[in-house]
Amino acid sequence: MSGAKRGGGLLVAGTTSDAGKSVVTAGVCRWLVRQGVKVAPFKAQNMSLNSFVTREGAEIGRAQAMQAQAARVEPTALMNPVLLKPGSDQSSQVVLLGKPVGEMSARGYHGGRQERLLGVVTDCLEQLRGTYDAVICEGAGSPAEINLRRTDIVNMGIARAARFPVVVVGDIDRGGVFASFFGTTALLSPEDQSLIAGYMVNKFRGDVSLLEPGMEMLRGLTGRATYGVLPFRHGLGIDEEDGLRVSLRGSVRESVVAPPVGEDVLRVAVCAVPLMSNFTDVDALAAEPGVVVRFVDRAEELADADLVVVPGTRGTVKALRWLRERGLADALLRRAAEGRPVLGICGGFQALGEHIEDEVESRAGSVEGLGLLPVRVRFEREKTLARPVGSALGEPVTGYEIHHGVAEVLGGEPFLDGCRVGSVWGTHWHGSLESDGFRRAFLREVAAAAGRRFVPAPDTSFGELREEQLDLLGDLIEEHADTRALLELIETGAPPGLPFLPPGAP
Repeated sequence: MSGAKRGGGLLVAGTTSDAGKSVVTAGVCRWLVRQGVKVAPFKAQNMSLNSFVTREGAEIGRAQAMQAQAARVEPTALMNPVLLKPGSDQSSQVVLLGKPVGEMSARGYHGGRQERLLGVVTDCLEQLRGTYDAVICEGAGSPAEINLRRTDIVNMGIARAARFPVVVVGDIDRGGVFASFFGTTALLSPEDQSLIAGYMVNKFRGDVSLLEPGMEMLRGLTGRATYGVLPFRHGLGIDEEDGLRVSLRGSVRESVVAPPVGEDVLRVAVCAVPLMSNFTDVDALAAEPGVVVRFVDRAEELADADLVVVPGTRGTVKALRWLRERGLADALLRRAAEGRPVLGICGGFQALGEHIEDEVESRAGSVEGLGLLPVRVRFEREKTLARPVGSALGEPVTGYEIHHGVAEVLGGEPFLDGCRVGSVWGTHWHGSLESDGFRRAFLREVAAAAGRRFVPAPDTSFGELREEQLDLLGDLIEEHADTRALLELIETGAPPGLPFLPPGAP
């Protein structure tokens, strides 16, 4: 297989949100880099509360950081120039080239700001095209959101600007995939349709031969090929974009199918606070054999938990109010009094403190925290974006910080940049639990405080598990997609003479 020529590319679009665009993009990146192709991921605009800090101190979506890892390259702000971080149903913080530039309503953004950003995102894409053999772009939502097409910079807008071919991914597990493929194409303008090269079916269960008549009919109706049928696989939802999409009660993070090393399992309850951000922090816990992680929204669900995590949030004050309204705050206070473990991360750490001054995020002014940690927090307009390195519990730790709240620690034992009082820990560091030695030491402390005969596995490597998942994504593309045809698309663009499907854009 030949390497793709420099500057080639592909846009992976979807019939819906959560169709599988992120994992398909990562899979294509991993497959290409195995072939010796120098490849980079790209998403012009991302709406997500799960973000990451690059080495140069830029904030981007975690999905693009994961895709960069799949491509075996260092993530940069060029790969996700626009990040929208929801603060409510009506507004989001706009992060441009890795730095926050202000809050904006959806109407204001789509009313003109988004269109003006097209030049910025195309410049970023061109820089990547000048450096890499291929750039694999991820779309957002659906390219057939006709109400937003005029200002689109992430789907057909970027495909048109770059003249990239488009493969549309559909989740057959939801049903209606053929209608979704046809309808998505038929709602686009002739110019947009000329770049829709074909389709890819995701999450198929069963005998592919049963699907073939439908794919043949779809080709007859649209003149476009299906480039692959990817089978359903458990545990591939790595670094999901949207914490808002977590189904709260009863949802459990995927974990390795291995028995616990000790006699007991360890139960972790994550408070599913509003505007939950970087809930991927608990993936490293779920990767440990014998650790069960679930998201909860009721006080009684904390009763049997050995560890409760109060995660990051884009709305610390709103999360505090939610914890109090649902009785979770009182349950946390009881846990602390009983010496039962609680971990607060970023916004969760802030909520565990004594006092918050916030004229930035919620503009609520003075707010009392839960008082479990001797910490006072003041929100600053300048956002802290950092990649700290340190140690805790006798082990090296790395992490990343994304927060407006500045914590003044007034007591307790030092714990990363935060503190510990008894069995309550708090830190601004995301990703710290991915440090294997520290995670094991922390879990030993939790098990001892909880009275559990749980023993962390001595050889769990979160980094290796992540690589295995990325390799599995690459395998899915290599084994179940038409890789020869995909490479031709990346090198030469959409096939000429693709038929127009009426009615087209209104």
